[in-house]
Amino acid sequence: MSVAERGPAVARTVSRPAPARRQSPSPAKAVVLIAPSSLTIALGLWGIRRKNTMWGDESVTYQLAHRDLSQIWLTAQHIDLVHALYYAVMHEIFGLFGAGLLTLRLPSVLAMSVAASGVGLLGLRLAGPRAGLLAGLVFALLPQVQKYAQEGRSYAMVCALITWATYALVVSVPHRTRWRWAVYGSTMLLACLLHEFAVLALVAHGVTLVVSRVSRPVLKAWSVTAAGVVAGLLPLAIRSAGQSAQVSWIDGPVRLNDVLAVAVVGVACALAPLGTRGPVRLSVLAVPIVVLPGLLLLIASLVKPLFVDRYVLYSNFGIALLLGAWMDYFLRRQRSSRTAWIAAVAAVAVLAALVQPSLSLRTPESRSNDATAIGAAVRKESRPGDGLLYLSGRHRILTAANPEDTRFLTDLALAQDAISSNTLAGVELPAQDIAARMLEFDRIVAVRAADAHSPNNPQEEAKTSTLRHYFREYGTTHVKGARVTVYVRDQDPSAKADPGSGSPGASGGVRR
Repeated sequence: MSVAERGPAVARTVSRPAPARRQSPSPAKAVVLIAPSSLTIALGLWGIRRKNTMWGDESVTYQLAHRDLSQIWLTAQHIDLVHALYYAVMHEIFGLFGAGLLTLRLPSVLAMSVAASGVGLLGLRLAGPRAGLLAGLVFALLPQVQKYAQEGRSYAMVCALITWATYALVVSVPHRTRWRWAVYGSTMLLACLLHEFAVLALVAHGVTLVVSRVSRPVLKAWSVTAAGVVAGLLPLAIRSAGQSAQVSWIDGPVRLNDVLAVAVVGVACALAPLGTRGPVRLSVLAVPIVVLPGLLLLIASLVKPLFVDRYVLYSNFGIALLLGAWMDYFLRRQRSSRTAWIAAVAAVAVLAALVQPSLSLRTPESRSNDATAIGAAVRKESRPGDGLLYLSGRHRILTAANPEDTRFLTDLALAQDAISSNTLAGVELPAQDIAARMLEFDRIVAVRAADAHSPNNPQEEAKTSTLRHYFREYGTTHVKGARVTVYVRDQDPSAKADPGSGSPGASGGVRR
């Protein structure tokens, strides 16, 4: 038998090496994912009903989510285009699970729990398991996170999407595969479509990559992806710019102390050597996301007031990463039992300090108004057949969530309701018609937002002028964010000609 004949018999006895098996997730990774998420859900469910109250912005979500998708789209052509996608999502959720306070707020609870898992995973990848666990737990405990985890608005969803987009970015840097960049870009674009100011996180990501001195191919891949995100957002941004009047309420002073305090704490934490895993360092990732979105919004506010802290809520995951990594660094450096006791006492003190803010966040007083209480006050102070007046008309949304509160009243200024007109607050009659209708009633219940000035337009001037000349204030009920005033017809309007007279008409009525 030749060598050629014998060789194959030996070769057939050698088997191919078994393919490498993927490593199963480690217990540490599972804990980092599950523990922050579970804590966030527990805190989110605690007091989620907020004494069965709903504030004005949630009331808008509740009302629009009840409209069908075509109505949401038509309404968005007039106002709130920036939130149209969120309203469409909530419409589908209401259709699946029914409408109610729990259905309104549970999506935010779940979204924030997903964000907490993402924070933990980022910390794990950039600084180790303990840093990831601590960062995720810190994130869940932050007062801003607790607040917006229980709110029926888009901010928790945006926060979750940006957190996971950031994780996709960190993973994409060393691997350079196109599908990873596609995941990053699509997640960022979805966040931006839910709220336009999510695009500010894109700037922070770019700064992180530049400071990290990543390779030119990585920087090019990010640039192309970022350009795609901006291009996808641009039509919405251009169209919604015509609705900028809806943020005209942002005119108060910015609480710079809070903004500066968070930035200072973040930068101070970053001075320590916090984790050096991979091409992107934790501090280089977290500091820009903490500082830049808020700073850019503040700069834009010099031209037009735009800064509201919830618009950049996602910055909280940056401060959580820095605090978690700093605590991990502190524990690694300290070996004595005395230091461990000091750390334990400090942790207990921080948790104790968080109790009061956490309790207050779950009360109606934690929001700027209470639409449920406003509607209840209208129902309590009115009589069937009374006239109803909103000063101004846009405040009609404050009582619209529960039509039962105003069912037996006549809306004196309303020409077309909100649903049929595809608006938030309906369309009002001309000024002369409003005045004429007011004079047909002996009692009028007026609703006005606290510390709000009526816009200077003929309709609002007609309302206030007619009240001033033909009615007197009978009583006012103050509720969170609004005043509900009952006016009664003055039997002697001529007495009001002299503001200094001692007549009941001139006194402004009895306030109760």
